[in-house]
Amino acid sequence: MHEKSLTELRAALAARECSAVELAQRYLSRIEAHAGLNAFVHVDAQRTLAQAKAADARLAAGDAGPLTGLPLAHKDVFVTRGWRSTAGSRMLEHYVSPFDAAVVERLERAGAVCLGKTNMDEFAMGSSNENSHFGPVHNPWDLKAVPGGSSGGSAAAVAARLAPAATGTDTGGSIRQPASFSGVTGIKPTYGRVSRYGMIAFASSLDQGGPLAQSAADCALLLNAMAGFDARDSTSLERADEDYARYLGQGWRADAPAADAGKPLAGLRIGLPKEYFGDGLAADVRAAIDAALKQYEALGATLVEVSLPKTELSIPVYYVIAPAEASSNLSRFDGVRYGHRAADYRDLADMYRKSRAEGFGAEVKRRILVGTYVLSHGYYDAYYLQAQKIRRIIAQDFQQAFAQCDLIMGPVAPSVAWDIGAKGDDPLQMYLADIYTLSTSLAGLPGMSVPCGFGAGANAQRPVGLQIVGNYFSEARMLQVADAFQRATDWHRRSPAPGEDALRTLRTQQAGRSDAARREA
Repeated sequence: MHEKSLTELRAALAARECSAVELAQRYLSRIEAHAGLNAFVHVDAQRTLAQAKAADARLAAGDAGPLTGLPLAHKDVFVTRGWRSTAGSRMLEHYVSPFDAAVVERLERAGAVCLGKTNMDEFAMGSSNENSHFGPVHNPWDLKAVPGGSSGGSAAAVAARLAPAATGTDTGGSIRQPASFSGVTGIKPTYGRVSRYGMIAFASSLDQGGPLAQSAADCALLLNAMAGFDARDSTSLERADEDYARYLGQGWRADAPAADAGKPLAGLRIGLPKEYFGDGLAADVRAAIDAALKQYEALGATLVEVSLPKTELSIPVYYVIAPAEASSNLSRFDGVRYGHRAADYRDLADMYRKSRAEGFGAEVKRRILVGTYVLSHGYYDAYYLQAQKIRRIIAQDFQQAFAQCDLIMGPVAPSVAWDIGAKGDDPLQMYLADIYTLSTSLAGLPGMSVPCGFGAGANAQRPVGLQIVGNYFSEARMLQVADAFQRATDWHRRSPAPGEDALRTLRTQQAGRSDAARREA
């Protein structure tokens, strides 16, 4: 049952092939058996089973919502009433939220059952899920590899079939990149589509919630529940609700002639940015992307070369704007009202310093320092304002490209997942891994990743994702195009099988690290 997609599980519940409680128990058992992956940081079986029992009652009464009884996991950046909400940080290690984030509210209203909270890079700062206070998440395809970040716990949970779907957030690629590294489907909608209310903030002008699941059809189902206007979020877009699944299974052109029946995407123009296919792109990733693009041609699409000339500037622009906003957002964590407070201090200023020094990890401190610097007197104009100007130019580059194509495609990352610890001593190399995702976030555009193959040689078990980028509010069309690819291929159906002995070893190691951390604290 755990191999079924969210859409298939919904049909199984409707046909009474299983109950919501049985589903929840199946996934809770798998979470326990795969604890060595470290994908979850908080599981409460009693709370989950109570939700599942209530869902069964709704199903029996004929009062089911679109997601009633379907289990999913939440990235621990979404505050969730009654659950610990930590953002992967020691600063919030014991924080239990008194309210739900908007995303949690909406999914619960649709009937979803929460399986638990997933691990993540601290305050969503990272590309590998190694920056978590709770230890790294292991990629279920290759336990030596990272799952991507910052939504690595959610991606690993879906890939290992510990949950049929999970929520994530994407600031500079943190849904798309872990989806690519872990072999699942994930979509970042247009900025403002999904409310940020109750999402622990990293960079407010970039953060955006979205779903990770097995397939595009599953992501459409989830996005229907997650997206919508929220007056509590000043950046939420006031637009009419829409059905993101409305184009699934249809042809790209409504007036396509009968001769194109075997080519459902006839008329689709796919833009290939030449900057995404140059030096730095690994050969095995290039091969998987090329094969996926050939499949799209077989489905009737036309490939068009486009240019996004400011792509290389997206890294310096992002690492000025995002840390600046993080410096402001994280100033609230001072040990006064909530969060970690140092046990020993001389005065109020000393309490601030020690609480933040102990509560934040190295990467968070690094970005706070960078952000404070670029916002300081004498540097604000030279760095922050200049970065905002280039950000606008990057957005204009995309609009010029969309004048020549309908959607843009290319790699999500220059390589497959790297080994845990391989880039820990060189944060710049970690930042460079986001080269293909940052510009989309800076422009506020929707983007997604779909599984399209694997690496080669020693990386033959590490997945590759194809990135699809659309113009503003084109999520339904993107999901249609991704779904057409998934109807013709089976990459999204493949799942890893990590060895039981290896998982037990990882779990023992994690227990040892946890004991050592408690003694140090």
